[in-house]
Amino acid sequence: MQVIDYDHSWQGAVISLWETCELTRPWNNPTEDILRKLTDAMGKFVLLVDGDKLIASMMIGYDGHRGSVNYLAVLPDYQGQGVGRQLMTYCEDYLKHLGCPKINICVRDTNVQVMDFYATLGYKTDPVIVVSKRLLADN
Repeated sequence: MQVIDYDHSWQGAVISLWETCELTRPWNNPTEDILRKLTDAMGKFVLLVDGDKLIASMMIGYDGHRGSVNYLAVLPDYQGQGVGRQLMTYCEDYLKHLGCPKINICVRDTNVQVMDFYATLGYKTDPVIVVSKRLLADN
């Protein structure tokens, strides 16, 4: 298995992976999310592949102050085998190289399994509330 940079030939497989992992939401158009990510000069969109099979995905962001992770998805058959840990190590190394001091990750409060995963990697729940406002509607 190897980590590669995203290219458009993987789009259908990526969206299918996100749907399988229940990461898509009606208010977030996955195709639009991909297109927006590709315009992010400081971030990366990486895939973990085994030959021509997509195993996992991750979007990494950095705004000059904090790093972020979005769409970390691992095929269910590969969960619990270190794949997510491998991608998070890749992410942390990438962000450290950029001089990023901290990673903030938004997790839905219903996603207990992923909270446990992040805890095993040393991530803590911060006493903050995320405040958001939709600026564009995804159609």
